[in-house]
Amino acid sequence: MKPLRNKLQLLLLLALGALLIACGGTSTPEPAPEATAAPAEPTAVAEATEEMPMEEITLRWRTRPDNQAEIDVYQAVSDSIVIDGVTLQYEPGGSESSSYQDVLKTEIGAGTAPDVFWIPGTDIADFATRGLILNMRDMADATEGYSDADFYPGPMFHLTFNPETQTTGEALWGLPRDVSTFALYLNLDLLAESGAPDPRELAAAGEWDWDAFVEVATAIDALGDDIYGYGQNAWWGPYGYWINAAGGNFYNEDRTACGLDTPESLAGLEFEARLYNELNLAVPYGEDSEPPFLAGRVGMFQNGRWATPGARSSAAFNWDVVELPDGPGGPSNWLFWGAYVVNANTEHPEQAWQLVQELTKAETQSVISALGANIPSRVSQDALDAFLTFSPPANNQAFLNGLARNPATEGPLWAGSWPEYDAIMGPAVTAVLTGEQSIDDFAATICDEANKVFNNN
Repeated sequence: MKPLRNKLQLLLLLALGALLIACGGTSTPEPAPEATAAPAEPTAVAEATEEMPMEEITLRWRTRPDNQAEIDVYQAVSDSIVIDGVTLQYEPGGSESSSYQDVLKTEIGAGTAPDVFWIPGTDIADFATRGLILNMRDMADATEGYSDADFYPGPMFHLTFNPETQTTGEALWGLPRDVSTFALYLNLDLLAESGAPDPRELAAAGEWDWDAFVEVATAIDALGDDIYGYGQNAWWGPYGYWINAAGGNFYNEDRTACGLDTPESLAGLEFEARLYNELNLAVPYGEDSEPPFLAGRVGMFQNGRWATPGARSSAAFNWDVVELPDGPGGPSNWLFWGAYVVNANTEHPEQAWQLVQELTKAETQSVISALGANIPSRVSQDALDAFLTFSPPANNQAFLNGLARNPATEGPLWAGSWPEYDAIMGPAVTAVLTGEQSIDDFAATICDEANKVFNNN
């Protein structure tokens, strides 16, 4: 502001000097021309103000990428988005653990969190009820062309849920970045070498079930001591599939209590434990299975669409995907999703809302889907048809089959605390899968502990 102040002072001095000259030189002063020029001062101020450049706003935004290939995808997206007067700064963060969310909470409290960030669908309720993210309902309602119905209803049920009235449709905590399902990433070279049946052909014939899965995994595992038939990573999604496919669930029907001790849930967990502790077909539980898969040492790797960029860039073998095998409870999968949300303390809520819209518009989602990271979250047959062309893998239909065949929608725990529930469930399941605890001991205690996190306890 100093240049403007100096200019104003100069104008005032000139006007004062002219006035003194006009008043002190003659006994009959002539009308001073400066008097008619006085209105020029506001014009000069206006011109000076117009010359000042507009302040450039910097918006920071964050995702939790699975690998460097996915980081590159989101950096490219960030570079392509144009919002007037806004500079975007993308920052990758975290890994497949709760530490990503914990870091965000700490940063929000310290005032250092990004303006916009992605969080898993499971964590929406926790962030919303803590007052950490912005309710964008009013801004969305004032935005021409916006509609909740443009996105899959499962995620939007939770993203528009008002915890105070227990009614959906009244809030807007974010917009879904993507949806995804699990598939088994196949090493086709190991599969051919083992002589096992091709899971893609078994699936097409309706014969891809848990027994067939064990047959294929056993054949591949027999190829050598450093070869594994199967691999998964140690978080709730992979082991949740085995529980769900047996007809079980993490919760009771209305998600107000633990459901981990039902016969169906225990059957699914017991079957999975056999893969590790009896049949020895899998990468040891707790180890990251992606590096050995990309190194060509795992026959079947369970992961979501987000693992595709890494396979495209790093797998030096022939690979494809197949849907998950049917369990005793029938076909099953997860409808995974995560959302872009806005920091409740952002200094630029309107611009942050613009960024959320840009990150979830059809064109942006198409670019990300083409690069392999996920499936568009917008309800559009054209988008799904285009998704089938984004290869490799050749069998993209496997991911869409997962969407169509009884997926359990990932969702927050509005009736309790998901982070606390996960903190109890995860170590207990790990103890079973590593052989440190029997399934009977797990069943005897798990729900007594897990039920403590619900609001009615």
